[in-house]
Amino acid sequence: MTLVLAVDDDPALLRTLTINLRARGYQAATASDGSAALRAIEEQRPDLVVLDLGLPDLDGMAVLEQVRAVSEVPVVVLSARHSSDEKVAALNLGADDYVTKPFSMDELIARLHAALRRGGSSGTRDTPVLRAGALELDLGRRLARRNGQLVHLTPTEWRIVEALTRQPGALITRTDLLQQVWGPDYERETNYLRVYLAQVRRKLEAEPSRPQHFITEPGVGYRFVP
Repeated sequence: MTLVLAVDDDPALLRTLTINLRARGYQAATASDGSAALRAIEEQRPDLVVLDLGLPDLDGMAVLEQVRAVSEVPVVVLSARHSSDEKVAALNLGADDYVTKPFSMDELIARLHAALRRGGSSGTRDTPVLRAGALELDLGRRLARRNGQLVHLTPTEWRIVEALTRQPGALITRTDLLQQVWGPDYERETNYLRVYLAQVRRKLEAEPSRPQHFITEPGVGYRFVP
């Protein structure tokens, strides 16, 4: 069974999450602070983490940063912090999604399911190696090199690269890219694309501020230029 670790300092919310997760066929584990969350991730190896940012010991952002240093487990932030800056910061640190409190349980479960599906899928196992200038992208094995040096991409960054390189030169609209990478319920989350394309360029472009391969068409979408 899929194990979901819920991290929050509100006991009532943890009980509610546990009941709802188990009712939908998931195993549920809980942690009430950041230190306990990090121990649980190391010892229990959950398939997904639901992470509050307002924890009593470590700030949730610090927990997220430490998790991403050692694991690619999908992380869905569940927080009362509504500002765009907080959301962007969490995405920059490697969160897969961001849900604000108060929230609909059905929506949260749908987003957890989507994050799990994304984390376990790759439709490009037999794709040949793609070369573009100093870039070498082995989409099947999910290996990236720039100037011969291995570059680490997160699962979400790989999904963006795969979606754009599947049709070299073709314009992929923001809506289509969001749906391909995150799913049909994300067509308005354009800030997700802004954050992740910046990360992809920083890792794969020689000059991220003047990209040659991952190009923005302002107000419309993106394209990959070999």
